[in-house]
Amino acid sequence: MNPVSSLPPPRWRALALGFLWTQVVTVFGIVAFALWRDQFGPQGWLNAVDAFLAGLVLTWWTLVFTRVSAGQATLPEDGTLRALTAVFPWLTSFRAALWGLIVLSVAGGMFPEANTLALTALITVSGASVLASNAVNGSLVRLAPEPENPANRKRLMDWLNLSAALALGVTVLNVVPIVGFSSMVPLSAQLVYGLGGLLDVIATVLALWVLMARGKPGEGQTVKGG
Repeated sequence: MNPVSSLPPPRWRALALGFLWTQVVTVFGIVAFALWRDQFGPQGWLNAVDAFLAGLVLTWWTLVFTRVSAGQATLPEDGTLRALTAVFPWLTSFRAALWGLIVLSVAGGMFPEANTLALTALITVSGASVLASNAVNGSLVRLAPEPENPANRKRLMDWLNLSAALALGVTVLNVVPIVGFSSMVPLSAQLVYGLGGLLDVIATVLALWVLMARGKPGEGQTVKGG
């Protein structure tokens, strides 16, 4: 049975927006947690900057998606859409730089005792997640002016589907340490990052289902808005 058919589109939309806004609050909470956990050390600041940028992008993404999911077009000059368009590449660049540092450190033999297969999985999943997240943001930006455009909607749905799977993988990597690469993860960090990852997966899947529900014949017309 297709789960999308079990509820009317407005219910899926309400659920998706609820989880998205809960995720926004959680991501900004991780900013404070990262600084507190590392006692304002370098790693804590890196994690905090990542979470802060992610929180900003997710806030704007959710605001734009709120309109898209209602069939309301967002004009290219809209402030929220312009902010999302301007900032999400910075988040991608920052995460790509951190990913590159991991690749260089692994390639340089800094973790000889770590399992090669586990390191390969880490590099592959985290790198793919950065690319998928960038594609999800870019796809929404393209869809926003014409929310009923079938090609752009299909593109966003495809990237959301992949992003949900990768988010699950990243969550596992965040809470399960790789022997020889990362230290044991405290229970508090496992709970915080595990919750954040779980919300990411659920919110992404629900956003996908909202678009699937809107894609049914007769579901909604585009409404011009600002």
